[in-house]
Amino acid sequence: MAGRFPPETTRITVRGGHVPVPGAEAAPLDLGLTLGPLRRGPADPTFRVTPDGSVWRASRTPDGAGTLRVRLDAGAASAEAWGPGGPWLLDRLPGLLGAEDDPAAFVPRHRLLAATHRARRGLRLTRTGLVLESLIPSVLEQKVTTDEAYRSWRTLVRKYGEPAPGPAPEGMYAMPDARTWTRIPSWEWHRANVDGSRSATIVRAARVAHRMEEAAAMDPAAARARLELVPGIGPWTSAETIQRSNGAPDEVTTGDLHLPGIVGWALAGDRTADDAAMLELLAPYAGQRHRAARLVLLSGRVPPRRAPRMTPGDITRL
Repeated sequence: MAGRFPPETTRITVRGGHVPVPGAEAAPLDLGLTLGPLRRGPADPTFRVTPDGSVWRASRTPDGAGTLRVRLDAGAASAEAWGPGGPWLLDRLPGLLGAEDDPAAFVPRHRLLAATHRARRGLRLTRTGLVLESLIPSVLEQKVTTDEAYRSWRTLVRKYGEPAPGPAPEGMYAMPDARTWTRIPSWEWHRANVDGSRSATIVRAARVAHRMEEAAAMDPAAARARLELVPGIGPWTSAETIQRSNGAPDEVTTGDLHLPGIVGWALAGDRTADDAAMLELLAPYAGQRHRAARLVLLSGRVPPRRAPRMTPGDITRL
């Protein structure tokens, strides 16, 4: 239950106080664009942006819960971490900030992408090195509205997670450990508006958490194959996970309700595009297709809205 773990007060600071920002000479890092995909809604208890521009993250690392605070200062990232997972988070800070990403590898072949690439020069693709923290919320997002999934994630993390170590902003939590996910009672999943199919997938993945986490060190294709061995995890979920855990620039999401139409509209004026048409449009960006799709979304060019194709559901009323 929330509140059962006392917060750690041990403070670990990056040696020298700063970490060079990858590619800072060419373009300043944009923390919001780079780390934004890790935030599951505006009230995500694991993620917070404070008025001074700091980004706070509470994570479940192999060494335990940790809280990371990152902010930019004169072209460098200043970071502090607390809790048993703090050193692990600091060791992987460069990857989190996109040090392993190469924006120069992307060559835009469409005016929209060229303009967005120039306007969003601070974008880097993050690599967290953590699989379950992206896999579980991605499973929660299967076949429901985004807002529903965000509420479920928020409910479960607050109830079963651990208060973020250190002087984190009030209300921040690290997600539950793998064992706790496997022990959540069926009625609590129900109260969190998570149906049996999604909860069973999460429990199956948590039971082989070590094997799931190994995927963070694999080639993206092999990592996705590893995840998809778990029943209930398909191409959509594996792509959404590996994009974040592995910083994979080519792992484009398929099976999405809206993305093909958005990409089709932006690059070809076709709002009816399906996965095959989307992949054809992204083929010139092989090796960088995820970045291309991300830039399309950041461009703001979306097809005119129609009546919603999916309405929120509430399984607690069933």
